[in-house]
Amino acid sequence: MSDEEDFFRQSMADVKPMAKQNRVNLKPGKSDNPGLKHRQAAAVEEKPDPKADPLSDDNIEPVDPMEIIGFQRPGVQHGVYKSLRLGKYSIEARLDLHNMNVEWARRSVYQFIKDCIEHDIRCALITHGKGEGRQTQGVLKGAVAHWLPQIDSVLAFHSAQKQHGGAGATYVMLKKSERKRQENMERFSKR
Repeated sequence: MSDEEDFFRQSMADVKPMAKQNRVNLKPGKSDNPGLKHRQAAAVEEKPDPKADPLSDDNIEPVDPMEIIGFQRPGVQHGVYKSLRLGKYSIEARLDLHNMNVEWARRSVYQFIKDCIEHDIRCALITHGKGEGRQTQGVLKGAVAHWLPQIDSVLAFHSAQKQHGGAGATYVMLKKSERKRQENMERFSKR
């Protein structure tokens, strides 16, 4: 034995083990609870309410990974759209769709736009990826380009500048909320 081991044994000579405490076994037991099985089956089969999310998955066109996507509603000024296209507006909110399937992405995009409107966000960024370097062609980019025009609150969108993700991300310009419109009317009427 070395001096260190000997010293350790001498130091620990009067140490006593702690008394065992009563513990509960937390391992889940197998249960034949029919209610649990029914709830689990219902959760798997649960279909989303189409009224809660009106975005359609019909006819989503595949988009080339490097293709630039864009949309401008009638009435949106060309200067506003150009500034959006060039990334001149500050990005107030971001959504990343990487590693999501189409269904989750659809729900996330709809809820994200809804949340942005509630919080008076005018410019947002959705990162969907390009879909390149995969065995199957990516669909999220095409899906985002298909869904955004279906949402009335979306005034315009365009593929992002390189520093914000390039062809793998999209700037989204949203309508002003009714409250912000009212504030602007009051502010400008005082002049």
